[in-house]
Amino acid sequence: MLNRVNLHDTALHVASRRIDDGPTLAVRDPWSGEELARVVLADEPLAEEATAAAVRAFERMRARTSYERKVMLARVAQEIETNQEAFADLIAHEAGKPITLARAEVTRAISTFQLGSEEATRVGGEVMPLDITAAARGYSGSWMRVAAGPVVAISPFNFPINLVAHKMAPAIACGCSIVLKPPPQAPLTSLLLAECIRCSGLPEDAVQVVPCDVAVAEKLVRDDRFATLSFTGSTAVGWHLKAVAGKKRVLLELGGNAAIVVHDDAPLDWACERTVASAFGYAGQVCIKAQRLYVHRPIADRFVARLVERTRAIEPKSPLDPTALCGPMIDEASARRVEQWVHEATRAGARVLFGARREGNRYWPTLLEFDGDGRGLKVVDEEIFGPVLTVHRYDTWDEALAMADGTRYGLQAGIFTDSRARVAEAFRRLRVGGLIVNDGPTFRVDAMPYGGTRDSGLGREGVRFAIEEMTERKLLVVHEG
Repeated sequence: MLNRVNLHDTALHVASRRIDDGPTLAVRDPWSGEELARVVLADEPLAEEATAAAVRAFERMRARTSYERKVMLARVAQEIETNQEAFADLIAHEAGKPITLARAEVTRAISTFQLGSEEATRVGGEVMPLDITAAARGYSGSWMRVAAGPVVAISPFNFPINLVAHKMAPAIACGCSIVLKPPPQAPLTSLLLAECIRCSGLPEDAVQVVPCDVAVAEKLVRDDRFATLSFTGSTAVGWHLKAVAGKKRVLLELGGNAAIVVHDDAPLDWACERTVASAFGYAGQVCIKAQRLYVHRPIADRFVARLVERTRAIEPKSPLDPTALCGPMIDEASARRVEQWVHEATRAGARVLFGARREGNRYWPTLLEFDGDGRGLKVVDEEIFGPVLTVHRYDTWDEALAMADGTRYGLQAGIFTDSRARVAEAFRRLRVGGLIVNDGPTFRVDAMPYGGTRDSGLGREGVRFAIEEMTERKLLVVHEG
């Protein structure tokens, strides 16, 4: 039966039991400051219970047929669809995401679980010849992918349902159990999703959502009973967790400071609209948001003037306003950090074309223009994770690619040009996980391999590709006499 989820359940569900008492975490609406709920936190003993339960559940999960996992994932997708407006409203309140973007995220999460349902029956292998030497005469071989073991997952606040879906759907599809630590700023969506999953017929404890503090989360990551760590979050935390993760497989989706390059043969109006959406949507709190813009000098004056005009029309609005593109930042500390980085850049000579204004946790879309590449400044070198776009001019395509690639990050980049030759050169030279042509770097379809190079991460998400990270090849050799 569908539509049985409890929209207000903030209890822990660990090791097949409900826990209502214990230390709690206050969850607040970033726009109003109102306390939305208090979520029960897991301590180390509860984390141990969750881990042991996940180990037991893994045996039941891998015993399920591909068809059974397919059906369960389809039910999860249907549960989310039945409750999609409740999910969108919750995301808007706890994560401060504009309601139109929240609805789009829920739609994507439905698609992600549907992809998981489809991929559950495609976790296969192949028959391979072994008689390639005289000694192997009479032997045949085959291999298949099998679930590696329980997964420990950590997700961020900015996509509180779809980034969780990108961890849960592939785990369920290939037969893994999973323990998820949700973000402290936005754990309610994960708890609601777990309630949907409990309605789907999965084995008990196959999915557990465990809000906890950093020390308890690190204990989970260090535990060798988990076969895989899937982490999405900051670069510093991600590489630290990899260092302490021990023998397990590690999938990291980390930070970025994505570039956009606009050449003089680009569709300029379209490029401007997509740049604005990519730079300032959700107050720039997206790891593949446009952070650095490189504009071909012959069209720079015209393009930048249009960019300023469009940016002036945007301001932080209530996430529940259907016209909002840029809401609040998740907290005031984040907005203060952005403000400090912008001040550092202006002291170094950057020109403010618009913005550079903060009120509490609301930071106005900001355009900063540089005479050069701006290297050495945080707004250029680091991930700002806020509504700031740096603007640079270039003379040659070679110069544009050199500046775009002059970073330690490598998630995605966007280029605007009608030249196939320039596209081919950019694809060859830019060290990124994905190159988006004639759109912003925020473009993502949930089936595609998504991830970064260099400091931006390790491995790939996208359901099919995450399944590869959570499984291992198992070989069968038969002597046929």
